[in-house]
Amino acid sequence: MMKEKHNKINRRNFLKTVGAAGVGSVFVSADSIGALNETNATAKAQKSKYPQVPKRKLGKTGVKLPCLCLGGNQDLIANQIVLRRAPQWGVYYWDSAHIYTGGNSEIGIGNYLTKNPKMRKKLFITSKASRARTIDQVEERLQTSLKRAKTNYFDLYYGYHQCPDPAFLTNELKEWAENAKKRKLIRHFGISTHQNMAEVLTAAAKLDWIEVVMTIYNFRLMQDKKLNAAIEACHKAGKGIMAIKTLGLGQKITTDEDKKLTGHFLQRGFTKEQAKIKAVLQDKRFTAVCVGMKNIRELTSNVAAALDKTKLTQADTQALTEYAHATCDGYCAGCANICDSALPDIPYVSDIMRYLMYYNSYGEHDEARKLFAQIPGQVRNKLLKLDFSPVEARCPQHLPIGKLVAEAVSKLA
Repeated sequence: MMKEKHNKINRRNFLKTVGAAGVGSVFVSADSIGALNETNATAKAQKSKYPQVPKRKLGKTGVKLPCLCLGGNQDLIANQIVLRRAPQWGVYYWDSAHIYTGGNSEIGIGNYLTKNPKMRKKLFITSKASRARTIDQVEERLQTSLKRAKTNYFDLYYGYHQCPDPAFLTNELKEWAENAKKRKLIRHFGISTHQNMAEVLTAAAKLDWIEVVMTIYNFRLMQDKKLNAAIEACHKAGKGIMAIKTLGLGQKITTDEDKKLTGHFLQRGFTKEQAKIKAVLQDKRFTAVCVGMKNIRELTSNVAAALDKTKLTQADTQALTEYAHATCDGYCAGCANICDSALPDIPYVSDIMRYLMYYNSYGEHDEARKLFAQIPGQVRNKLLKLDFSPVEARCPQHLPIGKLVAEAVSKLA
């Protein structure tokens, strides 16, 4: 295998070593990756001691970013150690949002920058205008986020977070983005989408003022022809494309299919989580995958996946495809327009599926409950009385939506 010139790290051995973190503790020797210290390493020390995550172009912006982004939907006030360690591996692209952990994500970044002001120019920091539906709200979100993060600007700002409909990509938003750039509050502008991704991305590809798009994409959605056509349109238009939810987690925690997939990839020398990340990174249309890394184990495991040059084989891809088909009844693909058309009075089915996924698969119980509580009370009160068979009949994933909604009410209400 290739060896890193700077410190002679065998990437294959590193992958196997850190990959074991997926099933147990991480055993990282000083000989394999160098001593990890608690203090902030200088840029020179980082370059000499640690291999750096590969970089890719951010569309037509001229910016190059690491292909692994630190997802900030976590309490970064309490998790400063991940912020300190991430740049050592070249993970200097950090993603946050106004809503993440009630503001603690951005405040945590601000705390880091207060202690390490010289790092600001080395970092690429983004945030999002969560739940902003008017231009005034977008401006308010931006100003609040800048203050929390203790920065004068964001390198990239998503002026619409979780955009569900192309109709929200207005000329008014365009004018705001251009004005924010003139004020030097943001350097680049983008949008993110969690629902109806194909429709939103297709529209965004035609709008030159949108420089970056962030979308759900993983091994489960690779067979979605409509979504892939939209991604290709964005790629040809020169957009930077970010992938989120790359692990493709659904409602089920552990099944025989999970065990089978785990066994397959451990024999190959990496975990199933690493394989899922590598599957997306092999698609060069994507600038980066944005992954939540809440501890050093997850950080080093994901860094290992980004560093390793081993290509997934046809058998590996087939294993992921078979797993996707076998477990599709537990995964919501975000096609909210289908649910909404089947049950127009309750346009929250896709949201409820996502909140339940946060609870079941990410262990984010409090966050899932908070989000569920934001659904109007009159809607929540009648969820158990509704007939979801029209929605189930149209669901491409064949989700047992009625059963899952009942589970969500039980766990999240």
